[in-house]
Amino acid sequence: MTETVQKETLGFQTEVKQLLQLMIHSLYSNKEIFLRELISNASDAADKLRFEALSDAALFENDSELKIHVAFDKDARTLTISDNGIGMNRQEVIDNIGTIAKSGTREFFSQLSGDQKKDAALIGQFGVGFYSAFIVADKVTLTTRRAGLTAEHGVRWESAGEGDFTLEMVEKPVRGTEVVLHLREGDDEFLSDWKIKTTLRKYSDHITLPIVMNKSEWKDGAEVPTVEVETVNKASALWARAKSDISEEEYQEFYKHVSHDFEKPLAWSHNRMEGKQEYISLLYVPSRAPFDLYDRERRHGIKLYVRRVFIMDDAEQLMPQYLRFVRGVIDSSDLPLNVSREILQHSKDIDAIKAGSVKKVLGLLEDLAENEPEKYAGFWKEFGRVLKEGPGEDFANKDKIAGLLRFASTLNDSQEQTVSLKDYIARMKDGQEPIYYITAETFAAAQHSPHLEIFRKKGIEVLLLSDRVDEWLVSGLTEFEGNKLQSVTKGDLDLGKLEDEAEKEEQKKAEDAFKSLVERIKETLGDKVKEVRVTHRLTDSPACLVTGDQDMSANLERLLKAAGQNAPTTRPVLEINPQHGLVTRLNGESDDARFADWASLLFDQALLAEGGQLEDPASFVRRLNGLLAQLA
Repeated sequence: MTETVQKETLGFQTEVKQLLQLMIHSLYSNKEIFLRELISNASDAADKLRFEALSDAALFENDSELKIHVAFDKDARTLTISDNGIGMNRQEVIDNIGTIAKSGTREFFSQLSGDQKKDAALIGQFGVGFYSAFIVADKVTLTTRRAGLTAEHGVRWESAGEGDFTLEMVEKPVRGTEVVLHLREGDDEFLSDWKIKTTLRKYSDHITLPIVMNKSEWKDGAEVPTVEVETVNKASALWARAKSDISEEEYQEFYKHVSHDFEKPLAWSHNRMEGKQEYISLLYVPSRAPFDLYDRERRHGIKLYVRRVFIMDDAEQLMPQYLRFVRGVIDSSDLPLNVSREILQHSKDIDAIKAGSVKKVLGLLEDLAENEPEKYAGFWKEFGRVLKEGPGEDFANKDKIAGLLRFASTLNDSQEQTVSLKDYIARMKDGQEPIYYITAETFAAAQHSPHLEIFRKKGIEVLLLSDRVDEWLVSGLTEFEGNKLQSVTKGDLDLGKLEDEAEKEEQKKAEDAFKSLVERIKETLGDKVKEVRVTHRLTDSPACLVTGDQDMSANLERLLKAAGQNAPTTRPVLEINPQHGLVTRLNGESDDARFADWASLLFDQALLAEGGQLEDPASFVRRLNGLLAQLA
C-alpha cells in the first residue's frame, strides 16, 4: 500500500458556513427532505457511472448491478445511505462538498431576511443538496472512492457542520459513496423502518435504480434471523410510464429530483413521440427563477437519456437559450449510446427532437396564458425577460413567442407587465395601424417621456419597454399579426388617419411660421444635431430628440456604451414645440449670445428628458443660472 495522507482539517468556504446555519434553523420543519436530497445524489452518481462506463466498461469493476442501500442502527443512532455509483476522488470531494460553486451566491445571501419561513423558500430555491444532511445530523461521515481507482484511494470526509471538516485517505474496497448520518437527539423517527420506507416512497419512488433495505425475518428453529434485501421503490423510469399511471404528486417529486429545486413546478408536459423519431419528453416549467438564470453560460436544464441510459445532464442542444429555465428529461430510442456533444451539434434527429420539444413548451405556456392567467402572470414575473430573447433567436417560432409576451403600457401606467400584443391590437383606435412603443433605461423614464404627449392627448396606447432585453426584442420583432411595431422616438411622426385635416393644416402653418427659427437653431447647434424641425409630438414640453428610422435608438446606444462596447454616435433630430413659451421667446430673441444659450438649453433639456448624459454638466448649470438671472 502506498503511503497514506494524514488526516487534515480544512475550513469551509464562508458561504457554506452561512448556508449550513440557515438551513438547520429554517428547514427543520420540513426535515425529511434530507433523505430525498441524498438519494437524488446517489442516483446521479449511478447515472454518471453508466455514462462513463459506455467508453470504459472496466469502471464497473465486475459489478454492473447499480443500487442504493439504506440502513439504520438504533443503538449507534446512525442512518447510512450508500451507493455503488461513480464515487469521488480527493479533489472532487473538496470541490463538491467544501465549496459552493454557484453563480448568484452573493445575491442569494443578500436576499435573506431573517424570517425563517421566507428564508426556507429561498434556501430551497438555491438548492440544498448534500448539506441537507445537517438538518437531522450533528455529524456526517462520508467515505468514497472513485470508480477505476484502487482501494487505498478511498477518501473519508467528516464534519459536525460548523466551521471545518476533516479529510483523510482510507482504504475502500468497493467503489461508490457511503454517507453516515449521526442523528441529533430528538430525531429518532429516522431510526424507524416504517418512517424511512414511507419517506422514500413519498419522495424517491421514481428513482430508476433500486433503493434497497435489509429485511430481517425469523425462520422456524433458526437461532439468528435471515437477512433479506427488500426493494423499497418502484425502480422504473417514471417518464416511460403511462400518464394515467402517474399521480400529480409523483410528477412533482420527480421534478424536484431532476431540478434539485425545493418548490413544486408550475406546470409540465409529458409526451411520447412516435414516427420518424421516437422519444419521450417530460418537460417542466419551474415556479421560481434560479439565481443564475441570466448567466447564459450556465446549463443545467435537460437530462438526455438513450433507451433509459443516462447520457448527459446539461444537453444544451435540446433547448434554445431563451427556454433555458425548462427542466426535465428527454429519452430517445434512436440516438446511439456513445453519442457525444459534438455528434449532438450535427444531428438531424436532435434538431427534430429540439423542434418538437420547443413546440411542446410553447404550447404549455400558451395553455397557461389562456386558461390559467394568474399562473401565467407568476411565470411572466419570473421568466418574462428571458422569454423576450426568443424572437431574436428563434425565427420559426417568432409569432408564437410574440403572442406570449407581456408589457407595461400607458393604459394604466403600471410597471406590471400584463398587456399582450393581442390585447393592444384589440384596443387600437379606428384608423391606427402601428403598435406604438417606447424604450427607455427605466420605467419612470419611459412613463414620463415627452414623446408620449401627443399619444396621451389622443388616447393612443403606447407600450412602455424598460427591460434591457427590450432593445434586442424590438430589433427581432418588427411586426405582429400584420401590424408594424413603431418606436415613438424614431422618424418623422405620422399619425395618418388619427389626425384630421385641420390638425395637419395647423402643423403646416407652424412649420412655415418657424422656418427661420429652425434654420437659426440648426446653425447654432451645428454638429450636435442632424436636423431641427417643428414637432408633431409635443403638447407640453418645449423640445425632444428623435433618431432616424434606420438609426440605433439613443437608449440602445447608451446601453452598449455603458457595457464598454463600441457603438456609433448618432446625431439626433431636435424637434421644437412652437406652442411652448420658451420656443416663442427664442423666436423673438435678437441677441446672438443669449440665443445660443437658449438653443443649447433646449437641446440639453431634451437630452436629459430621455435619460441621456450631458457632455459638460458644468456649462449647462452655468448657462441655466445666467438665463434665470436675466429673467429675475
